[in-house]
Amino acid sequence: TFSNGRAMTADDVVGSLRRLLASESVWGGQLGPVESVTKDGDRTVRVKLKEPYTPFLAALANVPAAVLPMKELEDKSYDPATTLLGTGPYVVEDHRQDVSWAFKRNEKYWAQGRPAADTLTISIAPEEAARIASLQNGSAALATLGNVDSAAMLAGAKDVRVVTQATTDFYYLMLNTQAPNSKFADPKVREAITIALDTQQIADVALGGQGRPTAVTPAGLPGSCDPAALPSAAKTVEDARRLLAEAGAENLSFKLTIFSTAPAPAVAQVIQQNLQQAGITVEIEQLDEASWSGKVYGKAPAEFDAALSWFAGYADPGMVTKWWNPDTAGFNVGFMRTDPELNELIDAASKEPAGASRTEALAKVCAKVDADGQMIPLVTRPATVAWREDALSPSLYATEGYGNVLRLVADARVKRSQ
Repeated sequence: TFSNGRAMTADDVVGSLRRLLASESVWGGQLGPVESVTKDGDRTVRVKLKEPYTPFLAALANVPAAVLPMKELEDKSYDPATTLLGTGPYVVEDHRQDVSWAFKRNEKYWAQGRPAADTLTISIAPEEAARIASLQNGSAALATLGNVDSAAMLAGAKDVRVVTQATTDFYYLMLNTQAPNSKFADPKVREAITIALDTQQIADVALGGQGRPTAVTPAGLPGSCDPAALPSAAKTVEDARRLLAEAGAENLSFKLTIFSTAPAPAVAQVIQQNLQQAGITVEIEQLDEASWSGKVYGKAPAEFDAALSWFAGYADPGMVTKWWNPDTAGFNVGFMRTDPELNELIDAASKEPAGASRTEALAKVCAKVDADGQMIPLVTRPATVAWREDALSPSLYATEGYGNVLRLVADARVKRSQ
């Protein structure tokens, strides 16, 4: 039942999926080769694919595929840009832009006895120090943290527990091959950079050992590639230097544009040190997230040399591989050239059912991405979650694939009124 009291129907599901597909957005493309979406009675929806597409169910679990109230959307009594109207455990009570969200229990929620908490207040606190202080003084029951040393800072705090939640999210390095006179137009230069990067060192130093090296398929998912088996892993810094010499780029230097949110600056510093070993000079340009986004994604061709970012890794190793095809991804057309051979490998792997044949097909994608070097996978991005044990017993997945620490908020047990 939607929180306005209307029962959700198959029409809402059909309409929502058709709306997403009609948008021709990157998220619509993530659903795969959908031929039709139809209802079969009031409680069943049938989706027919033009060809096999193994990541389909995982794509349905992503937020853009959420079910919207189509009747209200069509009669314009509901605007998804300004209003939340869903079937979840909470409804909005108050919202202050960039400050806070206040929610109250959805009395129409489908799961009896949940949520345990009558209210939920989310405060937006950009400064890590403020989030740590709120846990120490008890003004917050739960907080997400970015700095890898935050656990140590909270070690002596009474009744505060800190855990590292594994995720399939991962950092990647973008090399702009679309800029006029690009420094990375020669594939030998990109290969040299890939070889010179020490992803284990990035995980150990920048992420305090909490992340792990990954290929384009997120580490830890069934069928994912072993980053240690990639072609670049068997080569050395001397191989990187030789490739740079062959490309006439012995004195390569470039600017690496990053956002200021931790631990991105630490990741960038290790990248800078890694590439210095190969004779490459890296200048780090650190921007706030809005400025960074505008510079990286604002124009085509993009106006940066190289940039650091991260992806959600989702729950299927084939989902994120689609981002390596700029023709369907869209966001990277300003800095990435299309590789028809890579696109064919991505599509072929998406058609394979889970098992040995799919693992083999994904390995080909990983090897091709490793050789291409326009978007270079680095390390998984861990999530640090801390909470007051005297106030809350949260429910968390051991590994989160969709970047949502509150996914199981309806199951959280409250120990006192918050």
